[in-house]
Amino acid sequence: MKRFLIPGLTLATCLLTATGAFAHAHLMTETPAANGMVAASPTSLSLGFSEGLAISLSGAALKGADGRAIPTGTPVLAPGDDKQMSVPLNAPLSAGKYTVEWHALSKNGHATHGSYPFTVGP
Repeated sequence: MKRFLIPGLTLATCLLTATGAFAHAHLMTETPAANGMVAASPTSLSLGFSEGLAISLSGAALKGADGRAIPTGTPVLAPGDDKQMSVPLNAPLSAGKYTVEWHALSKNGHATHGSYPFTVGP
């Protein structure tokens, strides 16, 4: 029994302390908010992540209620904050429901993706 105890504890310690090495860029904040309603069209989408991003391989697409893609600008990182991505909107959005489909590659090479809806009110 003792023969397995020390290696087992060593393995458990390594796995528990190495979580940072396996970190993914999870979406933490978004503006407009997921499932939220805004009174007027936003000028950009803002997405905050748990890890720093490789911006050249990260981005977001915007789709209208009919599923059609809505043109956006090039994603950029906030100055001094590699966890905050902003995607400018090329034109004001009319009232309706929209879906943001995002993808992110963390600086350590792990990819994540997801989507969320928001509504622009009348």
